[in-house]
Amino acid sequence: MTQQAHVKATREKIKIGLPSNSEAESAQSSGASDTPFYTPELAFSAQNGKIFCGDSLQVLNNPDIVKPGSVNLIMTSPPFGLVRQKEYGNVDADKYLEWFRPFAKAFSNVLADNGSLVIDIGGAWIPGQPTRSLYHYELLIMLCREYQFHLAQEFYWWNPSKLPTPAEWVTVRRIRVKDAVNCIWWLSKTPWPKASNTRVLQPYSEAMLELLRNGYKAKLRPSGHDISTKFSTDNGAAIPPNVLAIPNTESNSAYLRYCAEHNLKTHPARYPALLPEYFLRMLTDPGDSIIDPFAGSCITGEVAERLNRNWICVEILEDYVEGAKARFAVVEKADPTNGNSEKFYKLARPGLLWNGDFDEPLSQEGGKTRLAKPNVTANRTQANGTEINNYKTTRGKVVKTEMNGGVQELLW
Repeated sequence: MTQQAHVKATREKIKIGLPSNSEAESAQSSGASDTPFYTPELAFSAQNGKIFCGDSLQVLNNPDIVKPGSVNLIMTSPPFGLVRQKEYGNVDADKYLEWFRPFAKAFSNVLADNGSLVIDIGGAWIPGQPTRSLYHYELLIMLCREYQFHLAQEFYWWNPSKLPTPAEWVTVRRIRVKDAVNCIWWLSKTPWPKASNTRVLQPYSEAMLELLRNGYKAKLRPSGHDISTKFSTDNGAAIPPNVLAIPNTESNSAYLRYCAEHNLKTHPARYPALLPEYFLRMLTDPGDSIIDPFAGSCITGEVAERLNRNWICVEILEDYVEGAKARFAVVEKADPTNGNSEKFYKLARPGLLWNGDFDEPLSQEGGKTRLAKPNVTANRTQANGTEINNYKTTRGKVVKTEMNGGVQELLW
């Protein structure tokens, strides 16, 4: 039986409550992993890093592979605590903390005192109702209170290309807005992990460029903030916020083409390369040690190789490891646009389409009963008082509006 076949068989036994073999039971009782696997095997070596196929806990707990206190950054996106099972092996949200505990201990052991742990983690919905699980916040609290990690800063990855899901609550009953943000927890063993925001500066906005051109009068704002003359100093670029606007629109990369040509499965939950690159640049130096224990298609390794960091990626499924090799077999210049040429992504401020007193009454039962989806026709007033007539939507999409006799196209 191959390692992957053993993994799948063991998962199925655990899922239906059957005992696994004695070797698996021994590994499980030792706390090595909730789902036991054979010893990881070295699957691929690049100039700066390696890919292991197998249980990442066994890699992390092996001092011959990873020395304690030697890792500068653990950059990863673990399986989310989703309601529906995915083929890459996610864990139920209500069991997530217990599943994660061995990893928390291993992360703390291998991380350098000035190193960082960065976890990209998405939320989950409570089954059958339009409310959210707290599992990813509970994970953060557990890591800080029980394993003495410090929350250096929370980040939020906004995916502008995210579809409006879950459909039942967002597009059918219209009682929630689309879930387009992942939480990213930046944690550290001490309050002082090495970092520099000068590595991740972004261009000034047009408003800031105009302020620099025309000057700014230093004064005390009504909020109490004292804006000094230093605010008008041109430093060449702006300090970014803790919201990362990165669309996940990969559709024709070398990785996807390689997998298609070799009849390999593509990993369905890949984060865009710009995401790990942001943190590798801000938190590490060339030659530093990076580990991704839930590597998937090894995007973290690809970025680390390009940035001349030493790296280890661990993935449990052989199919994904075979596809990950494409990231190093195909020489192709990295695409910093991630398939999208937009430089800035904008969110509409609230109020642009508010309709004064013309809203339909809210359902007193909060959308519990599924009703027919109506078309909406109403007069709307913009924030500046300009009336927008013949505002019409069909299945939630704004088709056209007439504004003061002219036609203005609006996007929902």
